[in-house]
Amino acid sequence: MGFDWPEAAQVRAKVLEELNEVDAAVTAGDATVAEEIGDLLFAVVNWSRHLGADGEEALRAANAKFERRFVHMEETARARGLDVEKLSAAEWDTLWRAAKLNGG
Repeated sequence: MGFDWPEAAQVRAKVLEELNEVDAAVTAGDATVAEEIGDLLFAVVNWSRHLGADGEEALRAANAKFERRFVHMEETARARGLDVEKLSAAEWDTLWRAAKLNGG
């Protein structure tokens, strides 16, 4: 029907606008945070379409990558004798960076 932006850069601007609206809702303690996040996700999926990527496929791949990295983190922690439930944020970050370097 033609109701679309002609260029991906315009959709990117919309993504940033929606992100700012999420931030504003969070700052205000507004009950519309979930609605604003929905708008942001919609804009990101639209942007991905403009860039020739399947948004759902990209999200599934990102989720799988996160799972691989997290499993690597848990395995590394256990191999080092660390209790994963007692790790600090800094320790988790170190394990995350190692998982990324190891192809996770």
